[in-house]
Amino acid sequence: MKKILLVLFFTVFVYGESTFSNPQPSFENPRKVVFQMYDSNLEKVNHNLGTIYNILKEYPEESLKISVVAYGNGMRALRKDYDKNTLARISSLMEYDVEFFACKNTMESMNWTKDEFIDDLIYVQAGIVEFIEKQVDGYVGVNAY
Repeated sequence: MKKILLVLFFTVFVYGESTFSNPQPSFENPRKVVFQMYDSNLEKVNHNLGTIYNILKEYPEESLKISVVAYGNGMRALRKDYDKNTLARISSLMEYDVEFFACKNTMESMNWTKDEFIDDLIYVQAGIVEFIEKQVDGYVGVNAY
């Protein structure tokens, strides 16, 4: 019985970990991922946040950069009056150095001001352009839901 448990443990230990493609992610060459958030549907937003948490669990902290670019209806998810639990998850991700970019064009068209949004956002004129430019800069573009 001990041999079976040992084999099972070894199999899970060796094959249960993620393997990374070359070049391996490192401080000098991190994996870069950008999420687009253009929908404020609570289920979709939380699915995307959960996907970010899953990515954070797999990569060593110093070898990963994650950005989230919100624009259009997705900007609602960054407002102070959005779902409190979801905003807490966003704040938690910010503590893990996940950057959240907010679209000023959407804000202007909706007559929203910065004081209606959570703290520590990075404001860009056009969210979609930021999403495109991140990809040009080597980020992998993701829309998890």
